[in-house]
Amino acid sequence: MIYRTITKKLVSMARYFPAVGVIGPRQSGKTTLVKASFPNKPYVSLEDPANREYAMNDPRGFLDEYPNGAIIDEIQRVPDLFSYLQGILDEKNIPGLFILTGSQHFLMMENISQTLAGRISLLKLLPFSLEELYKAGFKHDTYEDYIYTGFYPRIYDKNVPAQVWHTNYIQTYVERDIRMIKNVHDINAFQTFLKMCASRIGQLLNLSSLADDCGITHNTAKAWLSVLETSFVIFLLRPHYKNFKKRLVKMPKLYFYDTGIACFLLDIQNRKQLTNHALRGNLFESFIISEFVKYRYNKAQEHNFYFWRDKTGHEIDLIISKNDRLIPVEIKSGKTPTEDYFRNILYWNKISGGEAGNSIVIYGGTQKQERSSGKIIPWKYLTKISAKTGSFARLNVL
Repeated sequence: MIYRTITKKLVSMARYFPAVGVIGPRQSGKTTLVKASFPNKPYVSLEDPANREYAMNDPRGFLDEYPNGAIIDEIQRVPDLFSYLQGILDEKNIPGLFILTGSQHFLMMENISQTLAGRISLLKLLPFSLEELYKAGFKHDTYEDYIYTGFYPRIYDKNVPAQVWHTNYIQTYVERDIRMIKNVHDINAFQTFLKMCASRIGQLLNLSSLADDCGITHNTAKAWLSVLETSFVIFLLRPHYKNFKKRLVKMPKLYFYDTGIACFLLDIQNRKQLTNHALRGNLFESFIISEFVKYRYNKAQEHNFYFWRDKTGHEIDLIISKNDRLIPVEIKSGKTPTEDYFRNILYWNKISGGEAGNSIVIYGGTQKQERSSGKIIPWKYLTKISAKTGSFARLNVL
């Protein structure tokens, strides 16, 4: 097993809450994580048809089978269990009684958020981070290798070729999970929708345009986008609200949690093809921002990230809101740093009163530089995350 950074937080939360939930995309390693972290707890999967039928037809009897608690895997398959769990958790009030996993966001499922309130600590487990892969010895010299391959565990654990794994993953996701989460009748249209989302990675999300290009209604596009968020395929980066007397765009930007999935949907079939691809910069941006998101999630924290863009086209790729500071981060896929990388940061600092010392460019090269306009940080710095000496700590932004 490749050690997961979130392990300590998971075990810690089980000391305080009667239930701990680990949610995240399918195949992100949730089952492996919880079974390794709680080896003495009985394990039951609701993916198993017999277990699922038992839980659906006799939820109270099913839970009575586990008087000392258990790991219940893919619990979203039987949503009614949450109501019965509420009574058990309140009655016994034992920390770490039940460990739950799910490939949907529980709090985005109908009627569950109230049931769980105050009784569960929810952790989000995404595919491997750069830090985790580096510590396990999976090192690539170029970021293109990581972007193309993606970060899903089975690719590394079982040495499955990325193209083979992504083909099966998308097929399973579309043909099985989507029907379970949302009653999507036109699977072909949904597959087109997925690919069109990938073609908009790192761009402002215009739902009307997306719907038109897919031949679906605005409301359908909105509902399907919610499905992709709920199942941890995409996330939306919201614009920062502070305008500094400038008119701002209000649309979010669309990113994929895993760039390997995005590359597959874009029909990128090898790393060399990625090198000259029109969306290489967008994919690099999604790759870097998702690493920041993983860092926060692994600490059981929601992300504190935004982007900023005014109506005249000035834009900051990533705004980190830390205490009373706003830290601008520009993300550039180029491997040779230039002063032009700081053009939008200089504008931002001028209107916001920001300082060069808090300004960062993360780029595709290898050399760290301290310039009068700010810091230039290589992408590989994101492989050395630790509390005291890691790159995020040295960046002093999280």
